[in-house]
Amino acid sequence: MANVLIRNLDEQTVARLKRRALRNDRSLQSELQTIVERAAAVEMIDGRALAARIRRKLSNRTHTDSTVSVGDDRRR
Repeated sequence: MANVLIRNLDEQTVARLKRRALRNDRSLQSELQTIVERAAAVEMIDGRALAARIRRKLSNRTHTDSTVSVGDDRRR
């Protein structure tokens, strides 16, 4: 198993991490390990690819003119 050292963390950041570890009933070491493992497990999403995929899905949809519906609602 590898070891990682993080230097020059702000004291407030360390204090927040300690409080978070305490809330989760873990040691600071265990809390940091959990945070890093979860962050590493998340797949990075390419924003442009995601936008293109959404555009492709939406391009197949047809939208109606809402003017008729609004007029019907007002007449009611």
